[in-house]
Amino acid sequence: MTEANILITPQGRQIAYHYTKGTGPCVVFLGGLKSDMNGTKAIHLEDWALDKGRAFLRFDYSGHGESSGTFTDGCIGDWAKDTAAILDAVTDGPLLLVGSSMGGWQALLAARRSPERIMGLVTISAAPDFTEDSMFAGFDDAQKEELETTGQVALPSEYGEPYIITRRMIEDGRNQMILREPLDLPFPTRFLQGTADADVDMSVALNLLAHANGADMRLTLVDGADHRFSDNECLSLIERSVEEVLNAGNRNQ
Repeated sequence: MTEANILITPQGRQIAYHYTKGTGPCVVFLGGLKSDMNGTKAIHLEDWALDKGRAFLRFDYSGHGESSGTFTDGCIGDWAKDTAAILDAVTDGPLLLVGSSMGGWQALLAARRSPERIMGLVTISAAPDFTEDSMFAGFDDAQKEELETTGQVALPSEYGEPYIITRRMIEDGRNQMILREPLDLPFPTRFLQGTADADVDMSVALNLLAHANGADMRLTLVDGADHRFSDNECLSLIERSVEEVLNAGNRNQ
Protein backbone atom coordinates (compact mmCIF):
# COMPACT_ATOMS: atom_id res chain seq x y z
CA MET A 1 0.00 0.00 0.00
CA THR A 2 1.34 3.43 -0.93
CA GLU A 3 2.21 5.91 1.79
CA ALA A 4 -0.44 8.49 2.58
CA ASN A 5 -0.06 12.14 1.65
CA ILE A 6 -0.30 14.72 4.43
CA LEU A 7 -2.20 18.00 4.42
CA ILE A 8 -1.61 20.62 7.12
CA THR A 9 -4.93 22.29 7.86
CA PRO A 10 -5.32 25.98 8.82
CA GLN A 11 -5.73 24.70 12.40
CA GLY A 12 -2.34 22.96 12.20
CA ARG A 13 -3.72 19.41 12.10
CA GLN A 14 -2.03 16.84 9.87
CA ILE A 15 -4.60 15.04 7.71
CA ALA A 16 -3.55 11.83 5.97
CA TYR A 17 -5.14 11.14 2.61
CA HIS A 18 -4.97 9.18 -0.64
CA TYR A 19 -5.99 10.89 -3.85
CA THR A 20 -6.48 9.03 -7.11
CA LYS A 21 -6.27 11.17 -10.24
CA GLY A 22 -8.94 10.74 -12.89
CA THR A 23 -11.92 12.30 -14.55
CA GLY A 24 -14.40 14.33 -12.54
CA PRO A 25 -16.59 14.67 -10.69
CA CYS A 26 -14.29 13.48 -7.93
CA VAL A 27 -15.83 10.87 -5.63
CA VAL A 28 -14.99 11.51 -1.97
CA PHE A 29 -15.42 8.92 0.79
CA LEU A 30 -16.13 10.22 4.30
CA GLY A 31 -15.75 7.59 7.00
CA GLY A 32 -17.54 7.04 10.27
CA LEU A 33 -16.74 7.70 13.91
CA LYS A 34 -13.44 6.04 14.92
CA SER A 35 -13.13 4.39 11.51
CA ASP A 36 -10.35 5.07 9.03
CA MET A 37 -9.73 5.45 5.32
CA ASN A 38 -8.53 1.85 4.96
CA GLY A 39 -11.93 0.33 5.64
CA THR A 40 -13.68 -2.07 3.28
CA LYS A 41 -16.06 0.46 1.73
CA ALA A 42 -13.37 3.08 1.09
CA ILE A 43 -10.98 0.61 -0.52
CA HIS A 44 -13.77 -0.95 -2.60
CA LEU A 45 -14.70 2.47 -3.97
CA GLU A 46 -11.08 3.32 -4.65
CA ASP A 47 -10.72 0.11 -6.67
CA TRP A 48 -13.91 1.00 -8.55
CA ALA A 49 -12.56 4.50 -9.27
CA LEU A 50 -9.26 3.12 -10.56
CA ASP A 51 -11.13 0.76 -12.87
CA LYS A 52 -13.30 3.60 -14.19
CA GLY A 53 -10.55 6.22 -14.40
CA ARG A 54 -12.47 8.33 -11.90
CA ALA A 55 -10.91 10.83 -9.48
CA PHE A 56 -11.25 9.59 -5.90
CA LEU A 57 -10.32 10.84 -2.43
CA ARG A 58 -10.26 9.08 0.94
CA PHE A 59 -8.83 10.57 4.14
CA ASP A 60 -8.68 10.32 7.92
CA TYR A 61 -10.15 12.98 10.18
CA SER A 62 -7.85 14.25 12.93
CA GLY A 63 -7.69 11.75 15.78
CA HIS A 64 -8.49 8.94 13.35
CA GLY A 65 -6.28 6.50 11.47
CA GLU A 66 -3.02 7.99 10.24
CA SER A 67 -3.88 11.64 10.91
CA SER A 68 -2.53 13.62 13.84
CA GLY A 69 -4.25 14.15 17.15
CA THR A 70 -6.22 11.97 19.54
CA PHE A 71 -9.84 11.00 19.18
CA THR A 72 -10.92 12.47 22.53
CA ASP A 73 -9.59 15.91 21.55
CA GLY A 74 -11.90 16.08 18.51
CA CYS A 75 -15.54 16.84 17.85
CA ILE A 76 -17.97 17.05 14.94
CA GLY A 77 -17.02 20.65 14.18
CA ASP A 78 -13.29 19.86 14.12
CA TRP A 79 -13.86 17.03 11.67
CA ALA A 80 -16.06 19.28 9.53
CA LYS A 81 -13.15 21.71 9.33
CA ASP A 82 -10.82 18.84 8.40
CA THR A 83 -13.25 17.87 5.64
CA ALA A 84 -13.51 21.43 4.35
CA ALA A 85 -9.71 21.80 4.33
CA ILE A 86 -9.09 18.59 2.39
CA LEU A 87 -11.83 19.30 -0.14
CA ASP A 88 -10.58 22.83 -0.74
CA ALA A 89 -6.89 21.91 -0.97
CA VAL A 90 -6.90 18.59 -2.82
CA THR A 91 -9.92 18.66 -5.13
CA ASP A 92 -11.36 21.05 -7.67
CA GLY A 93 -14.59 21.12 -9.61
CA PRO A 94 -17.77 19.22 -8.76
CA LEU A 95 -17.82 16.53 -6.09
CA LEU A 96 -19.84 13.42 -5.33
CA LEU A 97 -19.74 12.79 -1.58
CA VAL A 98 -20.15 9.29 -0.15
CA GLY A 99 -20.65 9.46 3.61
CA SER A 100 -20.83 6.47 5.96
CA SER A 101 -22.46 6.79 9.40
CA MET A 102 -20.90 9.92 10.98
CA GLY A 103 -19.47 10.54 7.52
CA GLY A 104 -23.05 10.95 6.31
CA TRP A 105 -23.44 13.82 8.78
CA GLN A 106 -20.13 15.26 7.58
CA ALA A 107 -21.25 14.97 3.95
CA LEU A 108 -24.44 16.87 4.75
CA LEU A 109 -22.44 19.58 6.55
CA ALA A 110 -20.11 19.86 3.55
CA ALA A 111 -23.09 20.13 1.21
CA ARG A 112 -24.54 22.89 3.38
CA ARG A 113 -21.19 24.70 3.41
CA SER A 114 -20.45 24.49 -0.34
CA PRO A 115 -23.63 23.53 -2.23
CA GLU A 116 -22.23 24.94 -5.47
CA ARG A 117 -19.55 22.20 -5.54
CA ILE A 118 -21.73 19.19 -4.76
CA MET A 119 -23.20 17.39 -7.77
CA GLY A 120 -24.47 14.38 -5.85
CA LEU A 121 -24.61 12.58 -2.53
CA VAL A 122 -24.70 8.96 -1.36
CA THR A 123 -25.07 8.19 2.34
CA ILE A 124 -24.65 4.83 4.04
CA SER A 125 -26.33 4.45 7.44
CA ALA A 126 -26.16 8.23 7.79
CA ALA A 127 -26.16 9.43 11.39
CA PRO A 128 -26.92 13.17 11.43
CA ASP A 129 -27.24 14.75 14.89
CA PHE A 130 -26.33 11.45 16.59
CA THR A 131 -24.44 13.12 19.45
CA GLU A 132 -27.72 14.64 20.63
CA ASP A 133 -30.43 12.29 19.38
CA SER A 134 -28.70 8.97 19.98
CA MET A 135 -25.93 9.50 22.52
CA PHE A 136 -27.06 12.25 24.89
CA ALA A 137 -30.74 11.33 24.61
CA GLY A 138 -29.83 7.79 25.63
CA PHE A 139 -27.70 8.72 28.64
CA ASP A 140 -29.18 7.89 32.01
CA ASP A 141 -28.88 10.29 34.95
CA ALA A 142 -25.64 8.71 36.14
CA GLN A 143 -24.02 9.08 32.72
CA LYS A 144 -25.14 12.70 32.43
CA GLU A 145 -23.69 13.38 35.86
CA GLU A 146 -20.42 11.68 34.88
CA LEU A 147 -20.26 13.72 31.68
CA GLU A 148 -20.78 16.92 33.64
CA THR A 149 -18.31 16.18 36.44
CA THR A 150 -15.51 14.33 34.61
CA GLY A 151 -16.00 15.73 31.10
CA GLN A 152 -16.44 12.34 29.48
CA VAL A 153 -18.34 9.06 29.52
CA ALA A 154 -17.38 5.62 28.14
CA LEU A 155 -19.83 3.85 25.85
CA PRO A 156 -19.45 0.15 24.99
CA SER A 157 -18.71 -0.71 21.38
CA GLU A 158 -18.97 -4.01 19.53
CA TYR A 159 -16.10 -2.86 17.32
CA GLY A 160 -13.44 -2.92 20.06
CA GLU A 161 -12.53 -0.61 22.95
CA PRO A 162 -15.26 1.64 24.39
CA TYR A 163 -16.02 4.99 22.79
CA ILE A 164 -14.93 7.83 25.07
CA ILE A 165 -17.49 10.56 24.46
CA THR A 166 -16.48 13.97 25.74
CA ARG A 167 -18.62 16.83 26.94
CA ARG A 168 -17.01 18.95 24.22
CA MET A 169 -18.22 16.51 21.54
CA ILE A 170 -21.78 16.65 22.87
CA GLU A 171 -21.82 20.43 23.22
CA ASP A 172 -20.19 21.05 19.84
CA GLY A 173 -22.59 18.62 18.18
CA ARG A 174 -25.45 20.94 19.09
CA ASN A 175 -23.87 23.59 16.87
CA GLN A 176 -23.61 21.24 13.88
CA MET A 177 -27.08 19.72 13.77
CA ILE A 178 -28.74 19.13 10.43
CA LEU A 179 -32.30 18.11 11.26
CA ARG A 180 -33.32 21.23 13.20
CA GLU A 181 -33.47 23.56 10.19
CA PRO A 182 -34.32 23.28 6.48
CA LEU A 183 -32.06 20.93 4.55
CA ASP A 184 -31.89 21.52 0.80
CA LEU A 185 -30.31 18.79 -1.33
CA PRO A 186 -30.69 20.17 -4.88
CA PHE A 187 -28.78 17.31 -6.52
CA PRO A 188 -29.23 13.54 -6.97
CA THR A 189 -29.17 11.95 -3.51
CA ARG A 190 -29.28 8.30 -2.50
CA PHE A 191 -29.71 7.22 1.12
CA LEU A 192 -28.76 3.58 1.88
CA GLN A 193 -29.77 1.89 5.13
CA GLY A 194 -29.77 -1.64 6.56
CA THR A 195 -32.83 -2.86 8.44
CA ALA A 196 -30.65 -4.76 10.97
CA ASP A 197 -28.44 -1.77 11.80
CA ALA A 198 -28.02 -1.78 15.59
CA ASP A 199 -26.13 1.54 15.66
CA VAL A 200 -28.31 3.77 13.46
CA ASP A 201 -31.99 2.96 13.63
CA MET A 202 -33.94 2.74 10.39
CA SER A 203 -36.10 5.64 11.63
CA VAL A 204 -33.11 7.99 11.21
CA ALA A 205 -33.04 7.32 7.46
CA LEU A 206 -36.80 7.77 7.20
CA ASN A 207 -36.62 11.04 9.15
CA LEU A 208 -33.76 12.29 6.97
CA LEU A 209 -35.69 11.53 3.79
CA ALA A 210 -38.81 13.24 5.15
CA HIS A 211 -36.89 16.27 6.40
CA ALA A 212 -34.72 17.02 3.35
CA ASN A 213 -35.89 18.92 0.29
CA GLY A 214 -34.77 17.70 -3.12
CA ALA A 215 -36.16 16.77 -6.51
CA ASP A 216 -34.16 13.52 -6.83
CA MET A 217 -33.89 11.74 -3.48
CA ARG A 218 -34.30 8.01 -2.91
CA LEU A 219 -33.98 5.79 0.15
CA THR A 220 -33.02 2.13 -0.29
CA LEU A 221 -33.54 -0.24 2.65
CA VAL A 222 -31.54 -3.48 2.60
CA ASP A 223 -33.26 -6.24 4.53
CA GLY A 224 -30.93 -7.77 7.12
CA ALA A 225 -27.95 -5.49 6.46
CA ASP A 226 -26.11 -4.29 9.57
CA HIS A 227 -24.18 -1.10 10.28
CA ARG A 228 -21.03 -2.29 8.55
CA PHE A 229 -22.90 -2.46 5.22
CA SER A 230 -19.84 -4.17 3.77
CA ASP A 231 -20.87 -7.55 2.40
CA ASN A 232 -20.72 -8.12 -1.34
CA GLU A 233 -24.37 -7.22 -1.88
CA CYS A 234 -24.04 -3.94 0.01
CA LEU A 235 -20.76 -3.02 -1.69
CA SER A 236 -22.37 -3.61 -5.08
CA LEU A 237 -25.31 -1.42 -4.07
CA ILE A 238 -22.96 1.40 -3.02
CA GLU A 239 -21.18 1.15 -6.35
CA ARG A 240 -24.44 1.17 -8.33
CA SER A 241 -25.72 4.13 -6.32
CA VAL A 242 -22.60 6.16 -7.07
CA GLU A 243 -22.91 5.35 -10.77
CA GLU A 244 -26.62 6.23 -10.71
CA VAL A 245 -25.89 9.63 -9.16
CA LEU A 246 -23.13 10.29 -11.69
CA ASN A 247 -25.44 9.39 -14.57
CA ALA A 248 -28.27 11.51 -13.17
CA GLY A 249 -25.88 14.42 -12.81
CA ASN A 250 -24.79 14.06 -16.43
CA ARG A 251 -28.41 14.10 -17.59
CA ASN A 252 -29.07 17.27 -15.62
CA GLN A 253 -26.18 19.20 -17.18
